Parts: sequence; C-alpha cells; structure tokens
Amino acid sequence: MIDLYYWTTPNGHKITIFLEEAEVPYALHLVNIGRGEQFSPEFLAISPNNRIPAIVDRAPSDGGAPISVFESGAILLYLAEKTGKFLSPDLRRRVATLEWLFWQVGGLGPMAGQNYHFRRDAPERLDYAVERYSKETGRLYAVLNKRLADRPFVAGDYSIADMAIYPWIVPWEGHGQRLADFPALEAWFERIAARPAVQRAYDLAAKIHGATPRDEAQARKVLDGETAETLR
Repeated sequence: MIDLYYWTTPNGHKITIFLEEAEVPYALHLVNIGRGEQFSPEFLAISPNNRIPAIVDRAPSDGGAPISVFESGAILLYLAEKTGKFLSPDLRRRVATLEWLFWQVGGLGPMAGQNYHFRRDAPERLDYAVERYSKETGRLYAVLNKRLADRPFVAGDYSIADMAIYPWIVPWEGHGQRLADFPALEAWFERIAARPAVQRAYDLAAKIHGATPRDEAQARKVLDGETAETLR
C-alpha cells in the first residue's frame, strides 16, 4: 500500500497516473495547498520542501520500515523501480527515459509554471516576463515535438517520462501555445489522453475540485506568501 499525499496539480497528476497505470493500491491523503495544509508538521516530516506530491511506502522492497519520498521525479523513479514497470531494463531505453524525466522536472515544469503564473496569476501584467517564459515554453514544446516525430513515446515505449511530461502539456492554452503548431506532440498528447488510467487520474482530480470550492484570494495569499519565514 502506498500513501499518496496529493493535490490536483500537474505534479500531483504524475503520481496518480503511475499508480493507476501500474494498478498499485494507494490511499489518498489530500493536502489542500490553497489552504496552507502543506505547512503542517505532519506533512513537512514527509516533504520538507512543503510541496506535493509525496508518498509513504508501507511495504518497501527491503522489508524494512516505511520509506517516504518527496519530489515527483524521485517518486516516479522509486515507484518504477519498486514495481518493475514503465522503466525499461535495457540500458539505452532507461537512459533515454531518465533524460526526458529530468528534462521535464528541470525545464518544462519550471518554465511552463512561470509562464502560467505571469499570464494568469500575477497581480499585474509584466510583458517582459510573459514574453520570456512564453518563448521558452514554445521552444520546449518544439523540442518535444521534434523528439516525437519518429516515435510514439519519448523513450520509445510508454514510460515514466511520458507520465511526467503529459500533465504539464494539459494546460497548453494557459501557456499561450497551440497544439496544432506541434503535430507530433499533438498526436502523442491524444494517445496519452485516451488511456483509461490517465482518464481515471483526471476524473479523480475533477471530483476533488467539485467537492472543494477554492477561495482564490486566500489561495493566492498562501501560495504567493511563502518565504523562508514560513518554514521557521
């Protein structure tokens, strides 16, 4: 059994997609980041960076005490190694999978996240920031499109790299992009969106959203107010 500490963000979706795809039993623990629940001592003991997602594996493969893992890329790698799924044992495919996993966590996620923030959430429009992050997001979309021109998934077979990347393409409109401009990426996107496990993961998020009204002003105050002082 995996305890998943989760909220309905792209990084959260990565882990529900994996667990649904691999058919791993999990218990869901909601951490409403708009209400500041990520700062609870209980959660910080698992995720010291006060970010979701995080997991606790109650039955690690070494038979020892439970193991907690934070950071979505690390969680995907841990779960792939635990289950033997979605990370090829072939050296070259494994290297390719890890390259594209780290491409997402080090590039697409941060750049698209900043893009979305300055387009949608910033208290005032800063044209320089919008242009900078929009261009870089578009460049990254083009990199992905080129990679997918001759293969169905980024590492050949469907893998944790695709699971990491897909949730960060879902809000493409909020990134100021058009999928039609990236035909290979668009075809990949549609293949993944059609997967039943991916649909289950997003249905779960929709149910949580429907049952949890969001106070936008409070959420922005919490999310934009994080400083060193909030962790002291």
